[in-house]
Amino acid sequence: RIHHFFSDSQLKYFYLMDWEEKVIDIREHYPLIDLEVVLNDTTDLKIDKFVDKKTKEPYIITTTFLITLLDSDGKKSFAARSIKYASELSRRSTIEKLEIERRYWEAQGINWGIVTNKDINTVRAKNIEWIHSVMGFGSDNSFSEELADLLDALLYRFIDSQKSIKNSISGFERDYILDAGMGLFLFKRLIAEKRISLDMDRPININQTCKSIYIPEVNGKEVNEGVKVFG
Repeated sequence: RIHHFFSDSQLKYFYLMDWEEKVIDIREHYPLIDLEVVLNDTTDLKIDKFVDKKTKEPYIITTTFLITLLDSDGKKSFAARSIKYASELSRRSTIEKLEIERRYWEAQGINWGIVTNKDINTVRAKNIEWIHSVMGFGSDNSFSEELADLLDALLYRFIDSQKSIKNSISGFERDYILDAGMGLFLFKRLIAEKRISLDMDRPININQTCKSIYIPEVNGKEVNEGVKVFG
């Protein structure tokens, strides 16, 4: 589905969560519509401050993200995260709203926390953004057997290649008579499927040699921490 965000930090954090295998659902701007039911006593929370000045209608207080996680045993858990710019944390109104959120999630036994722009790994988020358009491709069974074969062919072309990733992709497109850009699409898809392991905390650079690529299904499932995965 389409997600809606109000800041660059929210978008970046979404990318980080969407990349995590344990995360199975991300709901943004989650409304705390049952706030006064969950919290029996709200007299000290100054909820009455969060109203429209003209209509006097109360605002619906929201938390930026409610994240659903699934562990290896198939057990679900939840985490709530409020995304703020660090500069906002000095505002009284922001602190008051965050205290309302904290009490709400604590009452339900759900882990809650604040994430600021300073906490977000921008390089990792940009890497995920670069491949994000292909992450959901094929979820509607539109990924054909031919495309799957091309993925395998490109993957194994990288093995023991002395060329750069960029040149290997270009040569692959010529050999298979593919439209320009198709090879890069397939490369992104291999990353999205995690058939290629990269150091996502460093900028992806297709001018690196193919030796900088780690392929779990060829080299083993675990990436050696001493190996520089991608440059």
